[in-house]
This record gives sequence, structure tokens and C-alpha cells, in this order.
Amino acid sequence: MKVFVDSDVLIWHLRGEKKATALLKTLRDTPGCELWTGALQRAEVLFYTRPAENDVTRAFLALFRTAPVTDTVVDSAAVMFRQWHPSHGIDVADALLAATASRAGGKIVTRNIKHFPMPEVAAEKAW
Repeated sequence: MKVFVDSDVLIWHLRGEKKATALLKTLRDTPGCELWTGALQRAEVLFYTRPAENDVTRAFLALFRTAPVTDTVVDSAAVMFRQWHPSHGIDVADALLAATASRAGGKIVTRNIKHFPMPEVAAEKAW
């Protein structure tokens, strides 16, 4: 199964949060689990990486496959955004990750479960 790890979990791991590290190790060691992240989630991590952290961050992100943002994903995300932004405050990155996971048949692991209220999206709280 594809597991899409949200940027918040990735960032917590890079900041040394033991719960994030334990979760990622568990996922990595689970048979049949494929670690993925979305293109915007990867961007959220890399855009704010300090120069001294660049090599470690890139090596860490190499453990994940990055899902591309296609026109089909954008079209689906736009519908989700318009529906769920007013009531749940989801942002563009959340909508794109939700559409990516929904179209790929995977689930999202996040600390911000409220950002993924869509019934067609499988999301679980990281810890």
C-alpha cells in the first residue's frame, strides 16, 4: 500500500521528534508499505532547509517516492479545495496531497487530520 507522508511528519522527524522517527521506521519495515510524499510536501520541506541541513534532508527524502502533480490531480484537488476550504481551512498543498492519495489508492499519514475530511481520502493521525 502507498502511504503518503505529509510534510508535518517529515519536518518533525528532521527536528528530532522521536514519535515521528518511530512511525517512519515502522512504516518502512511494514511489508507491502511504499513510502511516498507529494511534490508540494517535498517542496515544503526543501524550501525551508538551511544550507547546513541540505545534504541530510535530501538523503532523508530519497527514502520516499515523490508523486507528481498532474493535470488530473490538480483538477481533482481544485474540487476538493473549493468544497473543504471554507469549513476546514485546507490549503492548496493539502488539497493536492488528498487528490494524489485518492487517485493513487493510498493513505495519508499526518498530524493535521482535520485537513483531510474528504470521505474519498484515507487519512490517519500520525501519533
